[in-house]
Amino acid sequence: MSASLTAWAVEGIGEIRPGDDLARIVVDHLAEPLLAGDVVVVTSKVVSKAAGLTSAGERDDLLDAETDRVVARRGPTRIVRTHGGLTLAAAGIDASNVAAGTIIALPRDPDCDARELRDRLLDLCGVEVGVVVTDTAGRAWRIGQTDIAIGSAGVLPSVSFDGVTDAYGNVLAVTAPAVADEIAGAADLVAGKLGGLPVVVVRGLSAELLDPDAPGAASLIRDEDGDLFGLGSRDAVLAAAGRAEAPRGFPAPEPDLDLLALALEGVDDSLVSVHEEAGAVTVRVVAEDPAAWVEAGRLAERVRILARALRQDVTITVT
Repeated sequence: MSASLTAWAVEGIGEIRPGDDLARIVVDHLAEPLLAGDVVVVTSKVVSKAAGLTSAGERDDLLDAETDRVVARRGPTRIVRTHGGLTLAAAGIDASNVAAGTIIALPRDPDCDARELRDRLLDLCGVEVGVVVTDTAGRAWRIGQTDIAIGSAGVLPSVSFDGVTDAYGNVLAVTAPAVADEIAGAADLVAGKLGGLPVVVVRGLSAELLDPDAPGAASLIRDEDGDLFGLGSRDAVLAAAGRAEAPRGFPAPEPDLDLLALALEGVDDSLVSVHEEAGAVTVRVVAEDPAAWVEAGRLAERVRILARALRQDVTITVT
């Protein structure tokens, strides 16, 4: 890995307008020529401006259009998964660093934008560089935001150390630094948020992290079935308790989870019993006591909610 990195912002770029040749503008404002192996880090804001994605429409209308599904909702705040797979507040729609009264959406395909920018820089400069397209995002369980890579080209988005032995002889597992995100965060420290510096050059990245055929930043997006937090906590409860079709977002259940064992926890088995066969669950009242019917209804509802959360298709009968 790199022993040191150098990063500096490209100054004087100014306002980007629809149709602008972003690569040409970057090259024209470089204080020194790009070298092979440099990484050009570009904010999504200027990529979107060049693509003409600024509008004066209603924010909620644009948010609806950019949303694949809602992950969590608190009052007017919506955390959503976009059609490109990113999970962001308000789908990354922004009203900062744009003209008053306008809003701007994220690039439609930031990995494609990164590849095109990289190819154009190669044409203009004659050197192979990496490109990272960034946006600002929050993190679960943590206050504040940091920049992440939403598009990349020519840079390995992550590196796996699974199976590698550390200095103490421990075999590493699930160790995969998100290289592209780390580059994005470093560039943001250099550019800041208010200086009007949308492009940063990072120099000194190890050659092993550069690859013209590297996958894009979309490879950093966790598959929904592997996402343990596909819904907000309250949203997951509401979705499980509801009777409409369950939304995407529940993680794939573990095969050893026993639906009935979970449902029967804390249930008074002197009042009710339960039987399951081929996806049909029967809850039986076993005591001549009105409380038994209350317990049967409670147990049936527990089974229904747990079945939705575990993505199991069952029918429930109370007798």
